[in-house]
Amino acid sequence: MSELEDVDAGSPVVRAAGAVLWRHGESGVEVAVVHRPRYDDWSLPKGKLDPGELAAHAAAREVAEETGFTAVLSRFLTRARYSVPGPGGPPVAKVVDYFAASVRGGRFEPNGEVDELRWLSAEAARERLTYRFDAVVLDAFERLPTDVTTVLLVRHANAGSRSEWTGDDVLRPLDDSGIAQRDALHSLLPVFGPRRIYSAPRLRCTETVAPIAADLGVEVGGEPLFSEEVYRDRPTEAVRRLREIADGAGPALVCSQGGVIPDLVTRLAADGGLDLGEVASRKGSVWTLTFRREAGGPRLVAADYLADPVA
Repeated sequence: MSELEDVDAGSPVVRAAGAVLWRHGESGVEVAVVHRPRYDDWSLPKGKLDPGELAAHAAAREVAEETGFTAVLSRFLTRARYSVPGPGGPPVAKVVDYFAASVRGGRFEPNGEVDELRWLSAEAARERLTYRFDAVVLDAFERLPTDVTTVLLVRHANAGSRSEWTGDDVLRPLDDSGIAQRDALHSLLPVFGPRRIYSAPRLRCTETVAPIAADLGVEVGGEPLFSEEVYRDRPTEAVRRLREIADGAGPALVCSQGGVIPDLVTRLAADGGLDLGEVASRKGSVWTLTFRREAGGPRLVAADYLADPVA
């Protein structure tokens, strides 16, 4: 598990993000390496976070700006840390979060930052890249094959206090802070390319994912197994259902509740041989679950947690 959050609180840190952008070429999987004339180096696409951006936002934006390609992010790969010259002072830490990203469309045109892009095998890319840590990123990319699928497991956004809600709890809506979280998720989650959306039958769950569903023009599929009272008695069925969703076409988004997500992720991780430790599930948080399709059905092979989408 990799928790994507700020590091070295209180110390000067330059935050950046990048991606291993890949596609299927004639001879197999190819990754993009870019030449930056300003530094006369070959690197993976990356750049600094803009104010208010999360790492996933920045990775997708930097890929588009440097390469001309739009991409679908999948799993988090690794975090690079190194020192860079400070603005008129001592060196400061630079932290770069890297994701895997598959090409969705676009084309490369030389621009002010990048004058050349090459599609290479991972082996050839290692020889071309200027910096040692970029090879480490490629190592993380190659630990899993590219034929994986993503399920975004989201806990619904804030919906006030259950004790202060006098109506049917099924109909408890998002509060103001929940709406802010919903809007942040609406900005963030599309970079992972969800094509199918499912939700526990709770208004606060469906409201959390409704804007994304509207953008896609799809219905939110009701999934009672991911509600707390049904999951409590039928966890094995819920695990099976999530695997069925993972076996579908393209990335999926599932919204559930705090009484479901930790146990559900723990069971999936145990079956996949992953040790995630304590599984968190804050309101508005996201688990990016990576499944590999195998003979016995999809198996969880990676899991990453984003605690709060509100930057």
